[in-house]
Amino acid sequence: MPTSYPNPYPSGKTIHIYGVVQGVGFRPTVWRLAQKFGLIGRVWNEGDNVTIQAWGAPSALTDFIQQLSLQAPPLARVLQITSKLLDMPADIAEFCIVDSEIGATYTQIAADAATCIACLAEINNPANRRYRYAFTNCTHCGPRFSIIHSLPYDRKHTSMAEFEQCPACLSEYENPADRRFHAQPNACPLCGPQLMLVNRQGLSPVSLDNKKDVIAITADLIRQGYIIAVKSLGGFHLACDATNQQAVSELRKRKQRDQKPFAIMVRDTDMLHSLASFTVVEQHLLKQAAAPIVLLAKKDNEMLAIAIAPGQNTLGCMLPYTPLHHSLMQDLNRPMVLTSANRNAEPQCVDNHDAQQRLADIADYWLLHNRQIINGLDDSVVRVIDSQARLLRRARGYAPVSLALPGGFEKAHGIIGMGGELKNTFCLLQDQQGILSPYIGDLENALTHQNYRHKLALYQDLFNFKAQVIAVDRHEGYLSTQYGRQWAAAQSLKIVTVQHHHAHIAACMAEYGLAIDTPALVGVALDGLGLGEDGQLWGGEFFKVDYRQCARLATFQSIPMLGGTQAILQPWRNTYAHLKQYFDWQTVNQQFAELDIMRYLNTQALNVFDRMLEKQINTPLTSSCGRWFDAFAAVLGICLDTCSYEGQAAISLENLAEPMFISQRGFGYAYKSSSENDVLILSWQPFWLGVLNDLLAGVDKAIIAARVHHGLAQAIAQTALQLCTQVNSDIVILSGGVFQNRLLLEEVSQLLRLANKLPLSPAKLPCNDGGLALGQAVIAAARQESLC
Repeated sequence: MPTSYPNPYPSGKTIHIYGVVQGVGFRPTVWRLAQKFGLIGRVWNEGDNVTIQAWGAPSALTDFIQQLSLQAPPLARVLQITSKLLDMPADIAEFCIVDSEIGATYTQIAADAATCIACLAEINNPANRRYRYAFTNCTHCGPRFSIIHSLPYDRKHTSMAEFEQCPACLSEYENPADRRFHAQPNACPLCGPQLMLVNRQGLSPVSLDNKKDVIAITADLIRQGYIIAVKSLGGFHLACDATNQQAVSELRKRKQRDQKPFAIMVRDTDMLHSLASFTVVEQHLLKQAAAPIVLLAKKDNEMLAIAIAPGQNTLGCMLPYTPLHHSLMQDLNRPMVLTSANRNAEPQCVDNHDAQQRLADIADYWLLHNRQIINGLDDSVVRVIDSQARLLRRARGYAPVSLALPGGFEKAHGIIGMGGELKNTFCLLQDQQGILSPYIGDLENALTHQNYRHKLALYQDLFNFKAQVIAVDRHEGYLSTQYGRQWAAAQSLKIVTVQHHHAHIAACMAEYGLAIDTPALVGVALDGLGLGEDGQLWGGEFFKVDYRQCARLATFQSIPMLGGTQAILQPWRNTYAHLKQYFDWQTVNQQFAELDIMRYLNTQALNVFDRMLEKQINTPLTSSCGRWFDAFAAVLGICLDTCSYEGQAAISLENLAEPMFISQRGFGYAYKSSSENDVLILSWQPFWLGVLNDLLAGVDKAIIAARVHHGLAQAIAQTALQLCTQVNSDIVILSGGVFQNRLLLEEVSQLLRLANKLPLSPAKLPCNDGGLALGQAVIAAARQESLC
């Protein structure tokens, strides 16, 4: 019954609700609240908001507005509610939901969401008409961004348009009291998308008299050791039995993925307990609507194939996030490898025909369906570091939900950050929102670059975005920079060049809501490579920075990269370059001749590299912290000869250090610094002597790895504290891909907090190059504002 209010004289208000409020069941929530408070009126989607006209008692209207945010649907995110008096009299006698109106701009689209509890109960109930139906959803869960091609978010603008609802589904869809009211992907086995299972010849192994459905047969095939390409929510995955060593090894061979870890899916947290340790925070992440892959501490368990995460202390784990996955995992009843369906470095397959062509020599069977994926999405990856969930890859479940920009960016419209070369994303700025693309990948791959251009065009159409300013990285070799310049030239747009590490720091500033006029602070950017202001390759940098300017105050000593990019693939080259930089080679070679690393280096053609160094041929200087980690990993025999994926040496060094890390606190190796042209140069000569002497003394390599981490953390924190005094700031931004290292980020953050400083590091955005685009865009916006 509607609540009774003492004031019988109705008044009217127009209410606008902004945020993620379309396609998430907000209008039926408004309808139910209107019934509760005895209001009449109407609600509809209009442009970038939900609009309400409501009449009733003044106190009822006040309570109604207050409850709009307090009782918002699970997938909604209310950013702002505005209201004003409505003078026009009510021309209806009830509260109703009316059709959407097309407005000028759209800035909020809901992300795809994992199956809710109510839908899960239905697919597990044999008496329910949606029992084991792989496409069950409601307004609280299911596909959103992955199926939409234009706005507003109505069924006719999604890939569900071709599926006409049956009478039962239509009744749910049109009933405001039903949780499927205007659930655009609503369907059932009679009227919705269907699964099909085919082999390499395109034939179905499902016989007409087989009592099992295709999901159960797929589970049987996985148990038998086959590799299955599974069409999921945002793209295809390759699946196999995670307990079958032969199957996992075969998947590695076919996918051309030598050692990079695979993610696994488990039925539930009960199954996960035997495989990994997890905290309450990590369990909450696993069960969120975003349902990301969460990196967890791996347990020793003979059940899992060793080839899943060789040499790793962590395990990437996720729970089922669609009805298909839930039913498949219940039938399989064991962990399953679930990795993006592609060849190494290629984009994920999203189309049935494309998947059957590109995966022809990888998959044995294809579990397909006939609902089109409009927007491909990889799985998101999260790791808890320093008690905070931090996105390492932002995609399904998080994109394209935008980030509210801080104060001072109100005029930031039509600005796009093009992102970097690796782990590319791009970012649009409009309506004081940063609209971030999902993870796209490495643009050096032709198919990925093609996907990049497709998504740029899609986002402009989807968000009614018209570019005015294009922000690019300084590195002219980046394909994102080249494309940005071509675009700007073709349309006579303003181009803004942004230094790589400035973008890293600015993205973090924007994430934490630091206003456009925030005074300069200390920024520490540690990563693989980024082109510096002096034309050299930077990557171990300390800055005085604000949104508009960035001045380098300290840096790691620059070391030659022997063979250029080949030094990224072969870590021993960095070790030799460091030793040549800091010591007389003959002396250090004789003094530490017994060490394995010296024996190994002496098998290489060092005379060739010496000539390269002498003549400065293909030996670019870099201050990269990524190459620093490579050098110290190789001296300990880690990834000595080659790395099979980016960051492998650093990750392996972190894994080696972890068991001894706490016990070695206070025993970090020393460094020294000197000033050159008012810039502090951090030298690692004493650091190297400490490591080599410990190796010669037979100190356990895990202890040495821990001391390497502590020594670096102390050097970073001490340098940052010194610069805080110089800059007169208590805030230190820590960003760049190196800070994905949990031991390093936690130790540096703790040292800074002990000195009463505030360390900030990305969480909602990746600290790697996946966050660059936002930084580029806000820097360009700030510089535009400074010219106004």
